[in-house]
Amino acid sequence: MSDTREFYGRWADLYDRLASLPFAESWRERAADSLALSPGDTVVEMGCGTGANVPVLRRRVGPEGRVVGLDLTREMIERARGRPDRAGDGVHYLLGDATRPPVRGADAVLATFVAGIFADPAAAVDAWCDSVRPGGRVALLNFQRSENPLAAPLDVAFEGFVRLSAPGARLSRQSHAGAFERRVAAARDRLTERTVDRRYETFGGGFLGLVSGRVE
Repeated sequence: MSDTREFYGRWADLYDRLASLPFAESWRERAADSLALSPGDTVVEMGCGTGANVPVLRRRVGPEGRVVGLDLTREMIERARGRPDRAGDGVHYLLGDATRPPVRGADAVLATFVAGIFADPAAAVDAWCDSVRPGGRVALLNFQRSENPLAAPLDVAFEGFVRLSAPGARLSRQSHAGAFERRVAAARDRLTERTVDRRYETFGGGFLGLVSGRVE
């Protein structure tokens, strides 16, 4: 975990700039929609980074609801707390390990672009499902290779993306895209096992996959 913390701490500024790009707003809206949030709900984001999803989630739960962001990296949390649109009443940030979240009874859990970095993604999903009350929803948003034939030329950049975004991958000569995809698939499979009323959709030219389900 120390490598992960150091990696994301070093790149917190660049990460925040990329996460704040305007075209990503529609991704956030769709991820938030998949949680079926209501005013007054409590939603937890696992691996919240610099809090780019917080404004969208806060609009869903309203002033009487709560948004909790959990991240392993202090630099990410500090940036999130320093953004007025990502902080304030009803928003709480916790420094901690998303694979062992210190929360229970939430109405929903969101994890965006983090399932592929865990050594045991299925165990992480178990922990997230255990953090949600019966009837609450869990959603995973991840990058993936596109099955759209028109997107084939861009698939060659997928390995490059994984190397730039995963701790330790940039210095390795081995392909990391396959391992990344297996971890994402393991997370999705476990969410499928743990939930009902599941939904799956792709967007962003097929390079984004959103899976959600309701915990019984």
